[in-house]
Amino acid sequence: MQVINLISGPRNISTALMYSFAQREDFNVLDEPFYGYYLKNSDKAADHPSKDEILATMELNPEVVVKGINDLAGIKHIFVKGMAHHFLDKNPEFLFDWQNVILIRHPQKLIASFSRVIDAPKLNDIGLKRAAELFLFLKEHDKTPLVIDSDELLLDPENYLKKLCRLLDIQFDQAMLSWPKGGIPEDGVWAAHWYANVHNSEGFKAGISKDHSIPEHLQALLKEAMPYYETLKKNIVLND
Repeated sequence: MQVINLISGPRNISTALMYSFAQREDFNVLDEPFYGYYLKNSDKAADHPSKDEILATMELNPEVVVKGINDLAGIKHIFVKGMAHHFLDKNPEFLFDWQNVILIRHPQKLIASFSRVIDAPKLNDIGLKRAAELFLFLKEHDKTPLVIDSDELLLDPENYLKKLCRLLDIQFDQAMLSWPKGGIPEDGVWAAHWYANVHNSEGFKAGISKDHSIPEHLQALLKEAMPYYETLKKNIVLND
């Protein structure tokens, strides 16, 4: 069995992709299993909704988290949805054993959406810098991850997922295209703060809001994020 490890930033349809894989009979899904570890070791913990509950209910030792994931992969394929900035280890060699997929979104859209929940995000909060670092780290060790684009996926979900499944060496499953409204049992305890859109959806759809304007105080963040986005964008594997 394999571990498909989705490395994403927040507000990037990563939850919808987790819901998609959760519809498959041959997969179990895990929602941000490194979140507790990240909050315990990050000075940004105070900014995150449900911080205390996350710290109280999640495994905080990353080695135990990794072992748990690998143990579960002995039963079924595992789809791990995670945030790039949750990988605090500079050299996370445990990723070598997993099939890593980096999901990106244009930072203007990402920042506009993220700032509606956390008012003053920093570069490390949105994951793009860390995602670029992880891409280069894995590439240097001949473990180049797949890079996919959320906007391209939303244009034609069925064909995009078919291509992705081929690259992952798994069969496409039509069930991946839809799910019932509401949450899934695997949702993290933070779902109430972040998952409203996917809870109200029954499949992949473009965001209802077309307002991607960024407040003046976040313009510098956008400029700072763009080079990391461009690094990843030029390595997208499914853009045709």
